[in-house]
Amino acid sequence: MTKQRIMAVAAALFAERGYRATSMQEIADRVGITKAALYYHFAAKEDLLRELTAPVLDELEQALNAAEAAGDPEAVRWRAIEAFLDVHLRHRDTLLMLVRDMTLLVQAPVADRIKAAIALANNLVSGPRPGLAERVRAAQVVAGLADPVVMFHDVPPARLRRLILDGARTLLAADDRIAEPAPEPAARAVAPPRTHRRTGGRPRALTTEDAAEIRRLWEAGEVRVDELAERFGVSRATVYRSIRT
Repeated sequence: MTKQRIMAVAAALFAERGYRATSMQEIADRVGITKAALYYHFAAKEDLLRELTAPVLDELEQALNAAEAAGDPEAVRWRAIEAFLDVHLRHRDTLLMLVRDMTLLVQAPVADRIKAAIALANNLVSGPRPGLAERVRAAQVVAGLADPVVMFHDVPPARLRRLILDGARTLLAADDRIAEPAPEPAARAVAPPRTHRRTGGRPRALTTEDAAEIRRLWEAGEVRVDELAERFGVSRATVYRSIRT
C-alpha cells in the first residue's frame, strides 16, 4: 500500500540523511508520487516521525512488561535483555534515524517514552533489591544492547544478536565477583514510605492521587522505579504506565 511505501522510504531517508535534512519533496520523489499525494497520507513530516516511532515504542513497552511477568528474577532478566535487543534489531533503521538526529531524542513524547523504557529495562536487568554494583552493571548491559545495533548496522542481525548476547553474559558474569564495600549512603531525602504494600493476590489498583504522587516523585528524581513499586504495592510496569499518563 502507498502509506506503507511512504513510511519505508521515509525511514530509509531519515536514517541515511537525517530527519531534519530530508524534505517531504524528497520523500515523494523517492516513492514516485506527487507531493500532494504525499500530503494526502501525511499532513506534516512530524506525522511521519510519529507513525515511525510509535509502533517501535509500543512494541518495546509491551515486550518489557511481558518480561516482568516471568516471575523468576533470572528469567525476568534474560527475557528483558532478549526482548530489548530483538525490538532494536527489528527496527534498526528507526533507531539509526533517532541516533543520527539526536535532537529527536529530547522531543516529547518520544523522549519520555524512551527514558521510561530504558529505566524499566535497567530495573529488570538489575534484579530485585539491587545494590549500586548491580545497578551499574545493568546500565552497562542495557546500553550495550542498543549501541552496537547502531554502530554495526551492516552486520547481519542473527550474527550481531549472538555477539551482543555473548557480551551481556560476560558483563553479568562479573556480578559474582563484585563485592559491595558498604551500603550506599542516603543521597537524597525521600518521602515517608506508604503503608499499602502488596501481600499477595492481585496487584492493588492505583488511585488517582497515588498516580499523581508517583509522577511527582519521578519527575523530581527523588526515587527509583523499583522503590516506587515497592512503596505503592504495584508492579514496575504499573509505575511506568502512571509515569506515561
